[in-house]
Amino acid sequence: MSTPRSLAVLDIDGVVADARHRLHLLAGEPRHVDWVRFFHAAARDPLLAEGHALAHRLAVDHEIVWLTGRPDYVRDLTTRWLAKHDLPSGPLLMQPEADHRPARLVKLDHLRELAQRRRIGVVVDDDPRVVALLRAEGLPVHPATWSPWSPAFPPQEPDS
Repeated sequence: MSTPRSLAVLDIDGVVADARHRLHLLAGEPRHVDWVRFFHAAARDPLLAEGHALAHRLAVDHEIVWLTGRPDYVRDLTTRWLAKHDLPSGPLLMQPEADHRPARLVKLDHLRELAQRRRIGVVVDDDPRVVALLRAEGLPVHPATWSPWSPAFPPQEPDS
């Protein structure tokens, strides 16, 4: 019986998808942000070549899991985008629509759940807040530094 491959857990925005073209949609008063428009604009995200190459390198000896702060209502859009850009297939974990916690906390919960069942070989994320949180948790993190991270995305969230 063979041992299952360890997991490589990759974020999408800022890792394989360049979301910078839609950051302007987050400008202004937080309560007036059109989140639906912002997330639906992800269909036009350009591919980040560095993230694409890393995902394919990791897929050689890891099982890929996609972990994003995108809400579940853009699951089909996100699945099509990943396929269109020839990214490795794998489960897609997203922010549940009714869950309004900061994405980094939802990601941590997903990772804790995954770690109970499988060994996590690496987590790739561009958000320094996520990287710090996961490192403090003892998870193996590879910061995605190839796309400039913006505090506007993921949006500034209350620390609750």
